[in-house]
Amino acid sequence: MVLSIVIPVYNERATLAEIIRRVAEVALDKEIVLVDDCSTDGSREVLRGIADHGLPAALPGVVPNGKTSVRVVFQARNHGKGAALRRGFAESTGDIIVVQDADLEYDPAELPRLIAPILAGHADAVFGSRFIGPEHRVLYFWHSVMNKGLTLLSNIFTDLNLTDMETCYKAFRAEALKSIRIEEDRFGFEPEITAKVAKGGLRIYEVPISYHGRTYAEGKKIGPRDALRAVYAILKYGLRPSR
Repeated sequence: MVLSIVIPVYNERATLAEIIRRVAEVALDKEIVLVDDCSTDGSREVLRGIADHGLPAALPGVVPNGKTSVRVVFQARNHGKGAALRRGFAESTGDIIVVQDADLEYDPAELPRLIAPILAGHADAVFGSRFIGPEHRVLYFWHSVMNKGLTLLSNIFTDLNLTDMETCYKAFRAEALKSIRIEEDRFGFEPEITAKVAKGGLRIYEVPISYHGRTYAEGKKIGPRDALRAVYAILKYGLRPSR
């Protein structure tokens, strides 16, 4: 089994080299698919170096563990996380596809745990929950309320009992994921994919993960506008008849 790790990148120069190092060191056969969403902070140049010269040459000190290939994709203009993931999924060739953010909020060392239910033949999709995990950084109260509220609203329409719909860490059997058409361009991807895997009858599991959240001063991007779009996406895809 080959794991495709799709990493959307937009202005993550400060953490980009480190997250690539951590992903490369995961002891699995894998392909790393980096999708630059038209970064303007130097991230694009780092990725251009990887595309031209490969990991060891472009990022000295990065030592891949297991068979590892790297693919870099450049968006012509900034479209958003959902659009970058849509492109990354299309470029992926692995048997399992995982979403990994380019910041350091999610720990790639936990990827084997995330995909374990798929490898065991129990699941088609696995969500990593920050709320049942072993540890998390204490940050914004209202963000926690918003996340739990959005998860509750999503569960009402999907009839699932998820604890963390908005989590980045989601893993899928590639065949199942590629049968789903992703429409959302930004952070509406999370409620959209949740609704579609639920209506598609996929077997969904949840596993605990740690979470090392960051502040807005440290580069966090999601905001109130995205929360409103998430509510819209929950209603849009929750009320849409199953196909």
